Amino acid sequence: MAQDKWSSRQYLMFENERTRPVRDLLSAVPSDDAREVIDLGCGPGNSTEVLARRFPSAKVSGLDSSADMIAAARKRMPDVQFEVADIHTWQPDVAYDVILANAVFQWVPGHETVFPALVSRLAEGGSLAIQMPDTMDERPHRMMRELAEDGPWADKLKDVSQARTALRSAEWYYELLQKHCGAVNIWRTTYYHVLKDGPDAIVEWFKGSALRPFLDPLDEEGKRSYLERYTDLVRQTHPPLADGSVLLPFPRLFMVATR
Repeated sequence: MAQDKWSSRQYLMFENERTRPVRDLLSAVPSDDAREVIDLGCGPGNSTEVLARRFPSAKVSGLDSSADMIAAARKRMPDVQFEVADIHTWQPDVAYDVILANAVFQWVPGHETVFPALVSRLAEGGSLAIQMPDTMDERPHRMMRELAEDGPWADKLKDVSQARTALRSAEWYYELLQKHCGAVNIWRTTYYHVLKDGPDAIVEWFKGSALRPFLDPLDEEGKRSYLERYTDLVRQTHPPLADGSVLLPFPRLFMVATR
């Protein structure tokens, strides 16, 4: 995922569904008195808006590695300071009361060093709030990997499974964070997103996220062929309900670590 091929337009096709988890996450942050807050991996700014509403008196900022996402965020919230930056090399000069990382660390390796480093950048009493999709064993994701191994694109896609960071257990994250924090709250929720446009909407959903590592290495013909076969598989495994919609099960892992 080194190249900046993220599309804010594609991502925001399901803005309400993608924003709901960040509202749930921030509602669990214990402090209401925050002065400095930041949204890491802010994307097009939908999560940053929730952060700003949750802490209306705070100075809000955001960063993302995608220039396209940052451009969309700046347009959405022109009074907020957004910057293109890499989380691994980010060196803030302030201590934060809240560091939000919503649906970003499934793409970032090295949780054993990155998470404690982020805690060290919190002010006393500050919270690190993280949400990560925990979907690698869900059927749509398994089909992506299986299809990648079964087609003319197999050589190009042989290393794609490494693009996503496999999540550890809740116990592992608790033990990692509790050594540096006074309180750690961890929970897992499965959302059942109602997609009104049927099984093809599942494909559109993942074109804005999990399918990107599978599509980016392919030429236009390869992309078209892969998507056609993937869409056929999704139609077979996720038939529409009586009203034409489908339910997309989507488990997510949450944690709020307070220093």
